[in-house]
Amino acid sequence: MILAIDVGNTNTVLGLYQRDNLVVDWRISTDRGKTVDEYGILFINLFESNGYSLKDVEKIIISSVVPPVINILDELAVKYFGLEAIVVGPGVKTGIDIKMDNPKEVGADRIVNAVAAHKLYDGPTIIVDFGTATTLCVVSAEGEYLGGAIAPGIGISTEALFDRAAKLPKIELDFPAKVTGKNTKDGLQAGILYGFVGQVDGLVKRMKKEISSEAKVIATGGLAETISPESEEIDEVNEFLTLEGLRIIEEINR
Repeated sequence: MILAIDVGNTNTVLGLYQRDNLVVDWRISTDRGKTVDEYGILFINLFESNGYSLKDVEKIIISSVVPPVINILDELAVKYFGLEAIVVGPGVKTGIDIKMDNPKEVGADRIVNAVAAHKLYDGPTIIVDFGTATTLCVVSAEGEYLGGAIAPGIGISTEALFDRAAKLPKIELDFPAKVTGKNTKDGLQAGILYGFVGQVDGLVKRMKKEISSEAKVIATGGLAETISPESEEIDEVNEFLTLEGLRIIEEINR
């Protein structure tokens, strides 16, 4: 079995694959302070709670935007699984041609998403990843990573608002019935959520003008399911896009 690990700034997503089938997945908090043994105990508990053992894993592949955690998980792979992990980065084959001024600037998660989008969908794609940051990435039909846009994510934007405006109440991220809120809670929900929908749709429309009006728009990340139904531009939600990309990269490098 293959263990795919996607380390984000806020959450880490684990996926256990039997060939190309995702059999179980977990979402845990990314904790830079955890030791190798603390992660090891956590992994053992997660596996055993779903009827699996660490011995079932034959390959491990990791994508991370948090450098300190890479070293911890690399050591974890050796100590607890007896395996050398593949860490997505220089020297790892992806099949993606990165058309950036400095390819090393592109986060591993964005490349992994691009690999999955190119493999799973025909033609040019725009990937919208709702994470700590909201990223939009453009992939050509030929598998070229053409670039993208980065905006503050919903979570950190709302936290900044509440920190600076002490009288505003913290709210659940649910769409209100109307954009014109009749109270502070509805007004905040409308401004935050419909505001982010407008931001994403506006950026996607501009990107389509630059590449192709036929580009397929794929959403992923923690809030993709929440935002996508109100978007005019998002075509599909794939919550496991990054895990799928990791699986494909492992296959390429096998």
